[in-house]
Amino acid sequence: MVAESITDSGVEERLPWLENGAVMSRAEFHRRYSQCEGLERVELIEGVVYMPSPVKVEFHERQRKLAMRWLEAYEESRPGDVEAMGGGSVLLDDSNEPVPDAMLYWLRPGRFRDGYLDGAPELVVEIANSSVSKDLHQKKAAYERNGVREYVVWRVQDSVVDWFQLRDGAYVTRVPGSDGVIASEAFPGLRLDVPAMLRLDRKAVLAALAV
Repeated sequence: MVAESITDSGVEERLPWLENGAVMSRAEFHRRYSQCEGLERVELIEGVVYMPSPVKVEFHERQRKLAMRWLEAYEESRPGDVEAMGGGSVLLDDSNEPVPDAMLYWLRPGRFRDGYLDGAPELVVEIANSSVSKDLHQKKAAYERNGVREYVVWRVQDSVVDWFQLRDGAYVTRVPGSDGVIASEAFPGLRLDVPAMLRLDRKAVLAALAV
């Protein structure tokens, strides 16, 4: 994505607005992103721009759809208290403006700024197909530092769900109980049947919710 400008000598030049791998502050990223038409899901992670890549239905969108349905079912049980969202930029800190695949947060005054979620949501889900390295390193570090209490990474190719819990400022890995379930500490009654999620068993995933 580029923009055109005229130099002092009257020569037209093309200036890059956003390009993959560019380094900038969140304020500069947000300014440029706001002026780019037709772009979606561009992220700034630890000061680096990540442009969107083609998204597969089989190895990303099916999983994201189920993750969203899981969170939406929880929202439906607590109308007005929590909100589940897929997409949507998060104003995280001066170096980060991610667009989580799915997130859940408590609704409270001051939660939004100019229509954007301002600050860390309580829970984030990322579907990691081609993005495993970024999701488990740069994004994980950013979410941990900014206080995302629960971070779930679904590694599609590995058939693994990683659930990271923030404790004393650092992420620890949660493991399912003998029933295959992990219960959220941030949201009472939000339970994930990990084996059911991995096999895309929507009915079983929703049945595990204690709502």
